[in-house]
Amino acid sequence: MTTIPIKKVGQLDIRAATARLRLDRLRILIGPVVLVAVWQIGSATGLIPEQTLAAPSTVISAAGGLIETGRLQEHLLVSLGRAATGLTLGVLIGAVLAIVAGLFRLGEDLIDGPMQILRAIPALALVPLAIVWFGIGEEVKIFLVVFATAFPVYVNTHAAIRGLDPRFGELARTAELGKFALVRKVILPGALPGFFTGLRFATAISWLVLVVSEQINATSGIGYLMTQARSFAQTDIIVVGLVVYGLLGLISDRLVRFTEGRVLPWRRTFEAR
Repeated sequence: MTTIPIKKVGQLDIRAATARLRLDRLRILIGPVVLVAVWQIGSATGLIPEQTLAAPSTVISAAGGLIETGRLQEHLLVSLGRAATGLTLGVLIGAVLAIVAGLFRLGEDLIDGPMQILRAIPALALVPLAIVWFGIGEEVKIFLVVFATAFPVYVNTHAAIRGLDPRFGELARTAELGKFALVRKVILPGALPGFFTGLRFATAISWLVLVVSEQINATSGIGYLMTQARSFAQTDIIVVGLVVYGLLGLISDRLVRFTEGRVLPWRRTFEAR
């Protein structure tokens, strides 16, 4: 009877785990690859007319041309700056208001009602009013992103604070924790899962709002690039812009989930098989 050294067994387990991790990362590509394949077949067979939607090969060629001339990178950096500024301000405002409304009864009386009213107003419906307030410069674009991203963070963080198990509070009182320690060690850590859920929604919404706001008399940005392409019926460049927005949304969501996993290593989640 042969025995396998424990060290070798451990190495095999690590290799197997690494292989599974790589496979899990590749699974995310299955859907996009199938979609692009169907799209290419439809274009090649004439089911999808070129003037209606450019073929993937044409889109790739257009993207290569934009990258070669540096136009795509230039507009991408502008869009990233707008989204980062608006998202940062929106998340900060939403989180602060949620903490105040979640921890204090007076704060909830003053904040929650107006926030629920404003939440029902579509951000893009404010475009005419925002132009009156801020003009047609950078401020209006950033304001729309801030307005749209503050609410998912507020709602989810506030709900997480108010939804904490009361037994945690009883345990804190048993341990003779003060109010500040209770907030810092129990309430805020317990609300982090809700905050990250709101943050994931906010990142996705920021790109949705930005694609429209960048078409408001802009001179730069991915949305401006798409507006120019629309004027000349360049569907390939329009699709390039849409793909860029989609990739930005995917990457930002993955970054949030990665950060959540590092900040909340204790949180067990269901793993699909």
